[in-house]
Amino acid sequence: MIPHANLALQTPSWQAQLSGAVREPTALFELLGLDTGKLPAALRASRDFPLFVPHAFLAKIRRGDIDDPLLAQVLPRGEELEIVPGFGTDPVGEQDANPQPGLIHKYRGRVLLMASTACPIHCRYCFRRHFPYQDNRPARDEWQQALSYLSGDQSIKEVILSGGDPLTASDRQLAWLVTRLAAISHIKRLRVHTRFVVAIPSRITDECLQWLAGSRLTSTMVLHVNHPNELGDDTLTAVRKLKTAGVDVLNQSVLLRGVNDDAATLTTLSEKLYDTGILPYYLHMLDPVQGAAHFAVSEARAQELHAALLAALPGYLVPRLVREVPGESSKLAVSSHSPS
Repeated sequence: MIPHANLALQTPSWQAQLSGAVREPTALFELLGLDTGKLPAALRASRDFPLFVPHAFLAKIRRGDIDDPLLAQVLPRGEELEIVPGFGTDPVGEQDANPQPGLIHKYRGRVLLMASTACPIHCRYCFRRHFPYQDNRPARDEWQQALSYLSGDQSIKEVILSGGDPLTASDRQLAWLVTRLAAISHIKRLRVHTRFVVAIPSRITDECLQWLAGSRLTSTMVLHVNHPNELGDDTLTAVRKLKTAGVDVLNQSVLLRGVNDDAATLTTLSEKLYDTGILPYYLHMLDPVQGAAHFAVSEARAQELHAALLAALPGYLVPRLVREVPGESSKLAVSSHSPS
């Protein structure tokens, strides 16, 4: 692994870490000491979906190991350019549920707002890698339209901040938005989906906690951790801040071939999540997005792995195995087993 000693002397601001992220495959190969045999394919794939990975995440990757499970999540590969039947550009049907810029309304009772279209890390299996972000960057007056939409639907009890990653927006902008959400009386809950807590954990600042936990809304942060090696002391520090502020912290993983498709890894992940203060919530089947077919795990294998988790762990540590199907009223369970 990349030594942490020099990084510990002075941690740059999260903004500086974001701007300093690695964006070129050549630099990634050099930093990690990787054999350059797969560099040409990485260069081609990164032109289709750009590489973006911060140094705090790179520090958790084993040097010289092209098969490292964390590297697999960020390294562009030639397989991404293959056209595979059944894998498309809108795998979960969001474009038909996008009534206003920055707003997705798929499920009753909850609405997703794209607080930012940028991410702190580009995951190669991202189901929004083809999403029309250019049409979903609301200006201030368009946010007012979204807020009017929320005000006019009494069934909406929860707002999910997503993106991109909502935490790439400034705390000032997020505080403005949350203040206005809290002013809508029928909204009760705020949920924030983010990868920052493993990608750049220092993003959880005092200013972030103020808007996240300072309103009348019940706040939950949903992280996205796929492998136990993503969880380090920096993530533990960030999670402790969140929990001290009264924010519930959940995790959803994606089942990925070559990353976490074995029972031992998934068991360790659940245990390490809980030790870090994070409750396992969902284990998602891969959304069939074009460019990510090489990550797919069969349903039979997924059920086998889920059964192994049920046998090895107490029920509260077993995430629900689900898939998202366009047009359905909720996520669908894949396994017939239920934790007890």
